[in-house]
Amino acid sequence: MRDSKRVVVTGIGIISSIGIGREAFWRAAVSGTSGISKVSSFNTSEFKHHYGGEIKNFDPIEFIDKRRLRFLSRTSQFAIAASRLAIEDAKLNLKQLPNYKTGVIMGTTMGESTLEEAVKIWVNEGIRKVSKVLILQSILTELSSNIGINFRCFGPNLLIPTACAAGNYAIGYGFDLIKNGELDMVFAGGADAFSKLAFSGFQRLYAMAPEKCQPFDKNRKGIIVGEGSGVLLLENLGKAFKRKANIYAEIVGYGLSCDAYHITAPKAEGIIKAMKKAVKNADINIEEVDYICAHGTGTVQNDKTESLAIKTLFNERYKKIPVSSLKSMLGHTMGASSAIEAAACCLAAKYDLIPPTINFETPDPDCDIDCVPNIARKKVVNTVLNNGFAFGGNNCCLVLKKYN
Repeated sequence: MRDSKRVVVTGIGIISSIGIGREAFWRAAVSGTSGISKVSSFNTSEFKHHYGGEIKNFDPIEFIDKRRLRFLSRTSQFAIAASRLAIEDAKLNLKQLPNYKTGVIMGTTMGESTLEEAVKIWVNEGIRKVSKVLILQSILTELSSNIGINFRCFGPNLLIPTACAAGNYAIGYGFDLIKNGELDMVFAGGADAFSKLAFSGFQRLYAMAPEKCQPFDKNRKGIIVGEGSGVLLLENLGKAFKRKANIYAEIVGYGLSCDAYHITAPKAEGIIKAMKKAVKNADINIEEVDYICAHGTGTVQNDKTESLAIKTLFNERYKKIPVSSLKSMLGHTMGASSAIEAAACCLAAKYDLIPPTINFETPDPDCDIDCVPNIARKKVVNTVLNNGFAFGGNNCCLVLKKYN
């Protein structure tokens, strides 16, 4: 494949409950560090459960001009900070940014976090009590456009609200834009700040665990809601090679499917279809997949269904393929989840090291995959499949390869 058609990851920006920045995040991930703690951003006394993957040590002043902060919700702050970290990680001078050939594609579930506050004021006090600043902070599409404005990116700017798979969707679309020659660079990823609406919603669905997330464990009790942002700087290989950029991995394809969704678990047929399409579009054989970064939410049905899909597609190989879930450490970061997980896939391929599924205690016969329990594993990782599934059956699987 010609360099002009190849898409590589040259920068990684992470804002998460286990670490801010690529190095801190990866060190915590491979150490099996939990980012779950008691929620402090709002009063949880009215709820049954009180834990989440909340980021406690984020200071936006480190990343954003304080004069602009009043116009940015916490979600946009995360997204801009992750993008800045990706730029720094790529050792890219902003003057080198090809402004009109750089796009921003971001995914989300809840959108701007201030929307909940705006609606509450509107309902309780009337629309005239909602400030202009709060209105500006709450516009859904501001999440992606704020990155474009902040870094003067004048290429296509798009927000993809496909919930828990949105990060993979964003990376996939960014891959297309570079591969077809429309752009040279793309900020692609996802962001969601901690949401009281999501926190209460999953409790009402009886899909939330009390204190810890235990993907693939027999006694798993549900998800833990989290927050954060993951942004990958995607780049045309030829341009990246010319500026002697460090390359983490290559994006080689993705696959989509849309099937009926039963609240907390997609259908196995939909997962299989998305994984098959991703492998086909990446022009690889299914035998080449060395590691699967699972959607792995920790709900009974989701993990059972994802395991069944993997077993069905990979046949007798399924027990030989490591399958781990970062949500065991981060909680479910909504629209940021598959983007943060894509970053972990890049690093797994770069360093031949697979992060574990923590909190694993009791094997489940319905989930008899190799979930890399509790301890990271050294393994040659040439090809990775990153799974992302969402409400409405919006499934997106991404294939990444070690850069050679």
